[in-house]
Amino acid sequence: MKKPIMGVQLYTLRDHIKTAEDFDCTLARLEAMGVGCVQISAIGDIPAPVQAGILQKHGMRVCVTHKPFERMENDLEALMEEHRVIGCDAIGLGYATKDFRGSTENVENFIGKVNGIAAKMKENGFTFNYHNHDFEFDKLENSDRCMMDLLIDETDRSCVNFVPDVAWMHFAGQDPVKVMSRMIGRVKVMHFKDYILDEAGERKFVSLGQGRVDLAACYRFACENEIPYIVYEQDGDWQDNDPFKACEVSWKCLTGLDKS
Repeated sequence: MKKPIMGVQLYTLRDHIKTAEDFDCTLARLEAMGVGCVQISAIGDIPAPVQAGILQKHGMRVCVTHKPFERMENDLEALMEEHRVIGCDAIGLGYATKDFRGSTENVENFIGKVNGIAAKMKENGFTFNYHNHDFEFDKLENSDRCMMDLLIDETDRSCVNFVPDVAWMHFAGQDPVKVMSRMIGRVKVMHFKDYILDEAGERKFVSLGQGRVDLAACYRFACENEIPYIVYEQDGDWQDNDPFKACEVSWKCLTGLDKS
């Protein structure tokens, strides 16, 4: 049984990676924590060679990214070249826009586009990786199926992977382990995130280990199925309004799972 490599989704620290100097400082802080793997998302306009140099300086590998769908459709060659430069073979999409949701027709239109893009990525040594939120589990119009059902069943298994976000799955009323069991062989990176419901019943993100998600069960699944990477992500609601503090607390939880 091979344990996953732990990392951090840089979307958590997105306000601190807008310039090359900030990117350098942020990776230095993560390196000091013992982090050696990141996902790149919401980074500023920093050329790929500059990113690569800073990543190498701090010994960071990139397990996956999140990039705009518009670039996948209209600027794919340049996008793939940027990923070659930073040494990442997994190109990720954070979510499907509203015009691709809601109805079976919209979702199947999205899937057709994804399969075409993913096939081109595969020809060049890359995979397409879809990250979920909660809306993928809403029933589609005039259907007993949800968007996630179609994504799992109708996307090309040979080149379309998933980045399962366990907190969004749980918030959608799903058992993350059961959902991920349908994705076996198609997951390189899992997102570990946690949340609570406040007194008004509103979702609030929290540091790992402080919320409702059974992270230990998700971690066991990752080990049993040899998922290569787990990354911590927190969209907001950071502890003491400090994303670095939230990161430190969550990193301790994440590495504690690895030692359990």
